[in-house]
Amino acid sequence: MNALDPQNLRIGTRGSKLATTQSGHVRDAIQNLGHQAELHIVTTAGDVNMAPVERIGVGVFTQALREAMANGECDIAVHSFKDLPTAPDERFHLVVPRRENPREALIARDGLQLETLPLGARVGTSAPRRISQLRARRPDLEILPLRGNIDTRMAKVHNGELDAVILAAAGLARVEMLEVATEIFDPREFMPAPAQGALAIECRATDSEIVAILDALACPDATDRAQAERSLLSTLEAGCTAPVAAHATLNGSELTLRAGVFALDGTMHLVAERSGDRVAATEIGIALAQELLQNGAAEVMTR
Repeated sequence: MNALDPQNLRIGTRGSKLATTQSGHVRDAIQNLGHQAELHIVTTAGDVNMAPVERIGVGVFTQALREAMANGECDIAVHSFKDLPTAPDERFHLVVPRRENPREALIARDGLQLETLPLGARVGTSAPRRISQLRARRPDLEILPLRGNIDTRMAKVHNGELDAVILAAAGLARVEMLEVATEIFDPREFMPAPAQGALAIECRATDSEIVAILDALACPDATDRAQAERSLLSTLEAGCTAPVAAHATLNGSELTLRAGVFALDGTMHLVAERSGDRVAATEIGIALAQELLQNGAAEVMTR
């Protein structure tokens, strides 16, 4: 197929239920613009290696998709934005469509919530950011590593292997399973990852016709919020697996960014907030990261 044919586009995606569902939403949106599009499954390192993500590297879910796009195997790639390395890749044009719920969700047995889990309850997550916040709030919990798709993770609760797991509410919402959550956290109380709930849709920067199609899918609010959160992460020089959280909100033209860095043992954290005009979203993220660094963020993240 002609890789430059905007009437028949191949959308690169991971093969998981969540990935194909969210990529399917992108396909449908492109088709609604009058273009043909189909999903093309790409296997990534993160799909075949079940080690914790922090061991196998930033970009483990995204690099294979980018290389497939660069070599013409597909024309578009759909990523969970929080999985992308913060350094821009000039080969590609990136847009952020409408964002899903960025909050964290608890799926626990017997309808339990975080505060009502029994002493020593077994909670599954491998994300350092989640581990550190869980330890800060419930140091008695036994936190166990967790990888796999949504169904695999939730099955560990249903079969009694775990008492609860922490998942992104966005993923549950996209596969129409949000109702299984027993608690959805206030982002001020349990902070999400930078750009959680946001997708990043990319194409080759030289494909002007496809660039124009993707630009029609971009959401200005989602873009500005994600840009503030991601610029903070970049300035902290922390990857997607670092114990860093950020959540941006908009009130008219005012953007407020709240962010935190956490010690993995749960004993220390720093949280700060900054507001400004949304046109300066990147600068707000940079300034807030610099404030956190001045207050000892680098030391906190390495504890």
